[in-house]
Amino acid sequence: MTIDHTSPAALARPGRPPKLLELAVRHRVLLAALFLLVFPLAVPFKALAIQILIYGLYALGFNLLFGYLGLLSFGHSALLGTGAYLCGIAFVHLGAPWYLALLVGVVAGMLIAAVIGALAIRTRGIYFAMVTLALSQCVYYVFYQSVDWTGGENGLRGIDVGTIDLFGLTVDFIDPLTRYYVVAAFVIAALAVLSRILASPFGAVIEAVRENEARARASGYDVTMTRLLTFVLSGGFCGLAGALLALHLSIVPIETLGIETSGLAVMMCLLGGMGTFFGPFVGAAVFLGLENLVSLWTVHWQLIVGAIFTACVLFFPKGIWGTLLHWMERGGRR
Repeated sequence: MTIDHTSPAALARPGRPPKLLELAVRHRVLLAALFLLVFPLAVPFKALAIQILIYGLYALGFNLLFGYLGLLSFGHSALLGTGAYLCGIAFVHLGAPWYLALLVGVVAGMLIAAVIGALAIRTRGIYFAMVTLALSQCVYYVFYQSVDWTGGENGLRGIDVGTIDLFGLTVDFIDPLTRYYVVAAFVIAALAVLSRILASPFGAVIEAVRENEARARASGYDVTMTRLLTFVLSGGFCGLAGALLALHLSIVPIETLGIETSGLAVMMCLLGGMGTFFGPFVGAAVFLGLENLVSLWTVHWQLIVGAIFTACVLFFPKGIWGTLLHWMERGGRR
């Protein structure tokens, strides 16, 4: 168990990590926010920093289902893509302001998650993964064929947000650093919501279902409803990530709904550390950083990144962030 989802009461027991780590758990959102505020200073260019934020949020939504609940989904691109497309449609075709379009993307992600979850949630293991994959391909086909609304294979274009109004202030959304901090504000808010979920009784039920489903059911918990609600919450985070991606790119490519995008969530979650609070962002930073760095040297960057990913899985099975937390916990017990 990592400190990301260990209760402060448990950390206070003898043999647990020192006081400093206990404080880090209690104030994890604040620490994450402080890190994200200075993060663009350590990244070569701001567009990469924004990508890491958005895809980290996407992986965070996947991690809620996979890392905390224990359900492997191969269809999370449907949640990301639906959020992106519905945000873009609301902005381009319906003339909605950016903040309302963003809200539409979040709600759309939750609704499509409710539909997919209702159909897949009673299956287990590889059957659940395959059902989510099949349903995500159905979603892909629907958006691909809705050319008048989505642009088909050309993607949805025209999501041009030049300025945004915040409490009477006009903010230049074209400026990369300003755009980063606008996106970071939503990501920090999402982290606060996730932290509250995990610290709530419902968060304890989620982990109880993952650890021992039969015991959770015997204790009176509705396992099926817990799975469905977790899937819907995961859809909300992924829908927000998709909406932010649409506003950032000014276009929603059809590849957003592709199976490769679902694979990205799995890779980032495993790289960073499943079941950890900040691991998805570490995984996103490592994967996207390697992609941008190695692609400057060779067009065969996928081969090198794939080899590095394999090595990480073999030698750091808890993920990079998860392994670091594990070492810190072991050091605290000595």
